[in-house]
Amino acid sequence: MTLHVAKRIWSDEELLALPKDGYDHELIDGEIVMSPAGSEHGAIIMRIGGPLFTFVMAHKLGEVVDGQTGCRMATGDLLSPDVSFVINNRWKTHRANAETFFHGGPDLVVEVLSPDDTPTIVARKMELYFNNGTRLAWVVHPRKRAVDVYRSLEQRRTVNASASLDGEEIVPGFTLPLVNVFL
Repeated sequence: MTLHVAKRIWSDEELLALPKDGYDHELIDGEIVMSPAGSEHGAIIMRIGGPLFTFVMAHKLGEVVDGQTGCRMATGDLLSPDVSFVINNRWKTHRANAETFFHGGPDLVVEVLSPDDTPTIVARKMELYFNNGTRLAWVVHPRKRAVDVYRSLEQRRTVNASASLDGEEIVPGFTLPLVNVFL
């Protein structure tokens, strides 16, 4: 006999009422997951998010948001990527609907790993993102000084600190040398 535990459904209001305790709060498979981040984590986020934001705004490609922005998946899960990019038409639809959280996966997701991020959690997040509209993801490994570049769940490659990140057709023309990320 298999015991099935019901998945907890959290409302937008309940999630927004979580304490501001210095932790990122995400909802994965009905459970709140909290992850503290260190100073290097935040610095890497800014070294990627800053140039990405500047490029996207200069070329009017869409919107870049930080890790405070929740993305509601079709499953009800709520993820907050460290940096997200959403193309114009999707962002305009989101704004027109006046939704609290962005519905679906951003077009580009950047996740900077913390020491307590497990391969299982990273794989689950990638599954949720790509099943909900994400088309490109950069998973940054600060200790390894490398980035896993996902084009899909099946298509992943690793680039090291001597390479560059490429926005491909998602953020056309954007490149970022990783030497500027891993100082």
